[in-house]
Amino acid sequence: MTHDHDLVLRPTEAQTAAALAPPPGRTGGDLVVETLRSLGATTVFGLPGQHALGLFDAVGRSDLRLVGLRTENNAAFAADAYGRLTGEAVPLLLSTGPGALMALPALAEAAAASAPVLAVSSQVPTPGLGGGRRGHLHELRDQSASFREVVKSVHTARTPSQIPSVIAEAWESALTTPHGPVWVEIPEDVLRAETFVPQVTGMDATPHELAPRPELTALAAHWLSKAARPVIVAGGGVVRADAAGKLKQLAERLNAPVVTTFGGKGAFPWTHPLSLQSWLEDRHTTDFLEDADVLLVVGSGLGELSSNYHTFFPTGRVIQIEADLGKLESNHPALGIHADARLALQALLETVPVREDPDAPERVRSLLAAVAARLATQDVALEQQLLTSIRAALPPRSPSFWDMTILAYWAWSAFDPKHPNTMHSAQGAGGLGYAFPAALGAALAEPDTPVLAVSGDGGAMYSVAELATARQHDLDVTWLIVDDGGYGILREYMTSAFSRATGTELTRPDFVALAESFGVPAATTTPETLRDDLKKSLATPGPSVLVLPATLRMFAPTHL
Repeated sequence: MTHDHDLVLRPTEAQTAAALAPPPGRTGGDLVVETLRSLGATTVFGLPGQHALGLFDAVGRSDLRLVGLRTENNAAFAADAYGRLTGEAVPLLLSTGPGALMALPALAEAAAASAPVLAVSSQVPTPGLGGGRRGHLHELRDQSASFREVVKSVHTARTPSQIPSVIAEAWESALTTPHGPVWVEIPEDVLRAETFVPQVTGMDATPHELAPRPELTALAAHWLSKAARPVIVAGGGVVRADAAGKLKQLAERLNAPVVTTFGGKGAFPWTHPLSLQSWLEDRHTTDFLEDADVLLVVGSGLGELSSNYHTFFPTGRVIQIEADLGKLESNHPALGIHADARLALQALLETVPVREDPDAPERVRSLLAAVAARLATQDVALEQQLLTSIRAALPPRSPSFWDMTILAYWAWSAFDPKHPNTMHSAQGAGGLGYAFPAALGAALAEPDTPVLAVSGDGGAMYSVAELATARQHDLDVTWLIVDDGGYGILREYMTSAFSRATGTELTRPDFVALAESFGVPAATTTPETLRDDLKKSLATPGPSVLVLPATLRMFAPTHL
């Protein structure tokens, strides 16, 4: 006996075939978009180019939000910041050859900072692959070779059916600890080719966890529990792993002072009684770290800046927790624990007993007082005043992005970020032009929060085109440009080393008039009015520019 509801529930073969048949006119570009959407992407950055038109056409027919900046390098900086703030893999869509290569410096920064950027680039048509030199526009002998030593992994799709798996594999790589940029190439003809592959709806990419080996954390816990003068160095890995809370718990349990690296700003509360803050370029801090009988380094390779230009030589035991295998024991012998910072800190919290040390806060106060006394002998009141004004004007939860400029170099050591993952700079790879486009990416990631960008006039010239982007998308970014008429930090370095500077003096525009020509409100500020002017700009929705004419100087180095 057949019931009516059975007839309704069982589709005919024709109905099944119709349901499985893909919509007509879909291409390889649609497979890219469908895969990205299936993996969770909502926003993509990039610029169209001739070989990538099939991809951008598919984006235009989708619900993805496309944010087009004015240069590929700036688009990659924006994607980098979006990834840093959200922890998500961020698609960056590029075209072949010059367009792809333009993004290389920004991808180097993303690699240094462990930002999960998923770069998807077109390639010359399939017959031109393999270095055959067929003379295609934008042809390179091996495009991926230009990126292979910069990004975390390289992936290529040579047919439409390979696209979903290749994108998912790259996505998983970008989000597996340590996060990082990845590179995907798809030839133009593959992006344009019609496909009968069904719509991509069930893609999944599961990043691998990087858990510590228990015998290593057990030994580390033993050393820390028996230490007389333990100290913790917290790097960017703590921020990337969202492990600031666990770091604080461990430091308080051990009564261990904590210094944060420049990439780890915000990993530990600035005003905590155990906070050594970030004065890593001060010999007082270097001596303090050398005096530790057990030094716990979490999420840092103790590179050039974090080691006071390689003048730091530990005298006690070193425990290094690091997700990037290449950084493990790269500068100092250590008990190396290859692990995600969050998982390793959790393992230590489960085994380390409470350690009493009533003198630890006093030792911290003495160190910070010594740093302050050293600065008091130098003529650096202006620089300190500017940072105080910025901190007072900037809302505590607002992200700030700093270019490679003197005020940023000060901020690495002296600026209180208030919260984890709110202060970012290009100190990983050290390229100019990062701050403003990165701030635009942050404004897209956190649309209800005002964002600050800080540049010098030299670095600002790398990014002025993005005033158009800021206006087009009405992004809530205030751009502070410190105008000293040149590459100020290079001027100072060269004068110190060679008694004169070469190539550092610049003709620059009237930044106020330039910003206003884009329809972006702009004004000149002074050290005395900066706090109020900046507070007003940050409180006003939309983009704005403040120009501060000032010649700044660095505090005296202690590593020479």
